[in-house]
Amino acid sequence: ASTLVLTLLNHHDLYPTKLTFLLYLSGKMLTFPQETNTAHVTRMTSREISHTETKLKFFTSLRRNHILFSLATLIDDAFVIFKRTAAGEMNNDYTLNTWHSIYATWASETDLGQLWLDGKPSTRKFLQSEAIKGKNIILGQEQVKFGWLFAWQQSFIGLLTDVHMWDNMLSPCEIQRYTNQTNFTPGNVLHWGALDFQTTDRVLLENKQSDCNRSNM
Repeated sequence: ASTLVLTLLNHHDLYPTKLTFLLYLSGKMLTFPQETNTAHVTRMTSREISHTETKLKFFTSLRRNHILFSLATLIDDAFVIFKRTAAGEMNNDYTLNTWHSIYATWASETDLGQLWLDGKPSTRKFLQSEAIKGKNIILGQEQVKFGWLFAWQQSFIGLLTDVHMWDNMLSPCEIQRYTNQTNFTPGNVLHWGALDFQTTDRVLLENKQSDCNRSNM
């Protein structure tokens, strides 16, 4: 069985190509075309985060464990969204080679986390942690060492788009509007419409692939 997992963790090519962008990304997607321990997207933020709402859309054929989103400090992986193959917490069924929408939330005041897949919520889970200070946001890799050491066995292969992150709570109706691609409030920490980011190694910025029979992108 496949499991999408929202978790809070508390653990601690030599010259890849780096490109920095500040772009209007509406209608764009990021393509991660190969298994690697170098290819990723980086975004730094100076905010102290005690509550986070993170949303993204992804498409993959991977059956193994892989990372979608990693928010780390100098001492640990503080907030990670990843998929693993064994059954476990935050469980929702989904199919391969299909666009999916993920929404993940966590608040330090309650230590509760929740995952929504394609607009359907999981139960809320206790995820012990504290406010996150000193942030390095990575797409496509887990940060084994802050910002640079990655494990190819967990690298993401596929497509990512519409990445948003907030430091305030959103309503269930707002979550549904994001899932359905109707009017929603863009992220105030990460805003896909105007994202300052850096790509390292083979990550491609491309136009979204349209499907006339689907509207969930």
